[in-house]
Amino acid sequence: MKKLLGITVMSGIMTLIKIGIGFIIAKLIALYTGPTGMALLGQLQSLVTGVNGIANAPTSTGIVKYTAENHDNFEKCSPWWRASIYYTVIITLCFIPFLLFFSKDIAEWIFHDAQYRWIVVITVLTLPITSFGTAIISVLNGLQNYRFYILTGVVSAILSGVLISAMIVLWGIKGALVAASMQYVFIGLIAFVINSRQRWMKFSYWLGRTDSRANKDILEFVLMTAVSSVIIPVALIFIRNSLVSHAGWDSAGQWQAVWKISEVYLGVLTMALSVYYLPKLASLNSANEIKREINSVVLFVFPAIVLAALLIYLLRDYIILILFTPDFLAARDLFAIQLCGDVIKVISWLYAYPMLAKKATKYFIGTEFFFGFTWVLLSMLFIDKYGVLGANIAYAVNYVMYFLFVFFNLKRVISLR
Repeated sequence: MKKLLGITVMSGIMTLIKIGIGFIIAKLIALYTGPTGMALLGQLQSLVTGVNGIANAPTSTGIVKYTAENHDNFEKCSPWWRASIYYTVIITLCFIPFLLFFSKDIAEWIFHDAQYRWIVVITVLTLPITSFGTAIISVLNGLQNYRFYILTGVVSAILSGVLISAMIVLWGIKGALVAASMQYVFIGLIAFVINSRQRWMKFSYWLGRTDSRANKDILEFVLMTAVSSVIIPVALIFIRNSLVSHAGWDSAGQWQAVWKISEVYLGVLTMALSVYYLPKLASLNSANEIKREINSVVLFVFPAIVLAALLIYLLRDYIILILFTPDFLAARDLFAIQLCGDVIKVISWLYAYPMLAKKATKYFIGTEFFFGFTWVLLSMLFIDKYGVLGANIAYAVNYVMYFLFVFFNLKRVISLR
């Protein structure tokens, strides 16, 4: 646990920097666009997360796992790195034309206005660069090269934050939308510059004949990662659309403000988990070792997330005024249930990660689809009955069900071979 604590401190510093930059950006968005702009930006961020999730699927979790397993020899890692590039090219060639063709319909669905088609086009055309940046960060994670991992994260956050802030100030809501669509591009380019002299960046490790076994391994992670990356953003778009239909864009913006705060403060813990937890689980072979690791991490994470949620709740009025504007004070009534859902969500993740680490593809895809569907369904039902608060109730209830499923199926998942 000393290693997890050390990584948590390092990643915590990086995340705090990201949080600080995120706070500045959120404040600028609140000042220059208001609750309606916050809701529009939330819709775009879901689109960006979803399409990048599909495009980046070959270069994320699979690379982390197989790099962690073969970190002592870059030649051993190479087959999986090449396979990731192979699938990235295939997805890019198929996915980009499809999204461009339907860009007008996507803009109408997400923004309720086809004039925002241009922002969809920008998001789609930048996908190859974001995939490349994701590959670099995944290798650093798998190699457990935390120094460069943290350095890349900090520099990317600062430089991209400055660019995004400038675009918001100069061009208002349009600048905010362009900045959100380009954020992963900035990060990808910065990651390349910082790591361009690393020994594992040789082209021969990444380009060349692919291995059938590596192709099959990466394909399983492509399916899991793509599904995971798409389900939540698509669900969020449906939920915001339901909020807009029942309460209007301003109320959807109030809910989005609370959701944004959750995303930001959970980042401290989830960053540490992604850096330490997944590679660690992937390197363990016996079910008992995996159980011990999960239990030790739960004992560390549970009090931390409860304390963080409690502090957020007690300070919610100050947080709203600091991060946003008085126009967002109505959001204070949404925090209690949202924060309860956050606690359950983080703990459930600890029991769900073995599905990724052990390539339990069917379990993972099945749970993502099922609980994504139930989240949207519960949200529509509760929003219709309780208004904006219904979205928070649905979130908490859905993660209670998700936790119960992953907890009681843990033994079955980690016994898979």
